[in-house]
Amino acid sequence: MSTIENTSRRRVRDYEGDRRASDKRGRRKINFSLYPVAYYEIGDSYYYLKRQLLFALIGLVIMFGVSFLDYHHYHRFAAIILGLSYFALLLVLVLPSQEGGVHRWIGVGAFGIQASEISKFAIILFLAHWGSRYYDRMDTFKYGILPGAAVFLSTALLLLFEPHYSCIVIIGILTVIMLYVSGIKVKWLAIGAAILVALILLLWVTGMLTYAMERMDGWGQALNEDLDRDMWNSTWQTRNSLYAIGSGGLFGLGLGQSRQKYLYLPEPQNDFIFAIVCEELGLVGAVIILLIFALLVWRGVIIALRARDRFGKLLGIGLISHIGLQVILNILVITDWLPNTGISLPFFSYGGSSLLTLMFEMGVILSISRSSNIEKS
Repeated sequence: MSTIENTSRRRVRDYEGDRRASDKRGRRKINFSLYPVAYYEIGDSYYYLKRQLLFALIGLVIMFGVSFLDYHHYHRFAAIILGLSYFALLLVLVLPSQEGGVHRWIGVGAFGIQASEISKFAIILFLAHWGSRYYDRMDTFKYGILPGAAVFLSTALLLLFEPHYSCIVIIGILTVIMLYVSGIKVKWLAIGAAILVALILLLWVTGMLTYAMERMDGWGQALNEDLDRDMWNSTWQTRNSLYAIGSGGLFGLGLGQSRQKYLYLPEPQNDFIFAIVCEELGLVGAVIILLIFALLVWRGVIIALRARDRFGKLLGIGLISHIGLQVILNILVITDWLPNTGISLPFFSYGGSSLLTLMFEMGVILSISRSSNIEKS
């Protein structure tokens, strides 16, 4: 039996022992089917729920407030916001590292701000600003490929030192989307892709992608039976994610009745939360949630296309693409179609900075909608 499996089983026994002792003393009674990770790690079964509800309430206030703010104001501050994102990425590099030796969070009291979340919005905003200002010249190298490549490569370099490879992938795809809808020629994208592949190979040869290669160990092998101990440990999280999805069946085990979140699936409240959703709500519930995401993206694209100016169109498409892209990548990760990387599921995964950023972006989309060419009935 692997070390990780032994650890997980020991945690379950410890959890059950703590629960029974607590119930016997009469100090705390909880439902074993609820929030085992929060109880085991924090001692408060509702820790993540309470914090996420707080973030959601703050996010709703931000969303509605931003929706009444004219989105054209961001046009003037695009370069400043991009500069602030660079400052945040530099700041995390000089702050003490977090668990695993990574540099990603800026501590603010009891909360933390993930610098990369600011970068995603900043890049979308700047490229929307640039693309709307120089739309007629975006098919040239000077005004098309050069600014986009400079912004992406400089941000990616800072993310490389954190390291945060999943965010590099996200901002890379978002940069391509923004440049394409801004009118850049496809040949420039093809040349850029070739250069990027060559750069990745160079980093791999020089050993700078060691962290990323470790995360790729076991990709696509989670359900193989003839794995050695190291590979078994590497695929532990993905394997239990697939177990959760498979055990949900058509209609699921019932809300709150997941088995894999009993400390078998690491971080079930974060990147792998949709695996728990599939286990509890089944294929039917999972498909309904994905359809809701699809409708949200479709509606966002419609709002963007009906914006009264090019800046609104580009900004709206970029923001809604961010949401849709993270949904797709997260689903591909939990089903082992992509290597196990830290990509959260929008509006579901636990995390204050991510949720607040997404709610802010939804507020900007609502602001675009308020002044769009949609007929009022």
